Amino acid sequence: MKRIYRVVKPLSIFLAIWVFMISGPHQAMAALVGTERVFDAERVQNARELIHGLMAREEIQAALVREGIDPGEAQARAESLSDAEAVRLAGAIETLPAGGMSALGLIVGSILLVFIILLITDILGYTDVFPFTKKHR
Repeated sequence: MKRIYRVVKPLSIFLAIWVFMISGPHQAMAALVGTERVFDAERVQNARELIHGLMAREEIQAALVREGIDPGEAQARAESLSDAEAVRLAGAIETLPAGGMSALGLIVGSILLVFIILLITDILGYTDVFPFTKKHR
């Protein structure tokens, strides 16, 4: 048993010194990372992916060409946006309505709403607007 300890002791000292020498120069500075910093990095990455995805769509490129803008130049400018600008642009894009609401759609929707309200009140007998809702007596 003493013979094993005589062999193992110098070997263990050598291995301990070797591990400390290897890990010594590569010590990392560990610090806590706040959740805001992680969420900000994720939000910036998502915003850049959204902008890149939109710039790659054919209809967007066709609209840029119609407006006289080179799609390659627009892509380069989109990639050169700062993090804050990319997040702000992606937020503005996400708040836009999906189909867009035109003035004509708003007017037609308003007229339809007024018609339905008047029809319901006429059927209930509160108004006398539409003659086709009256029962023949």
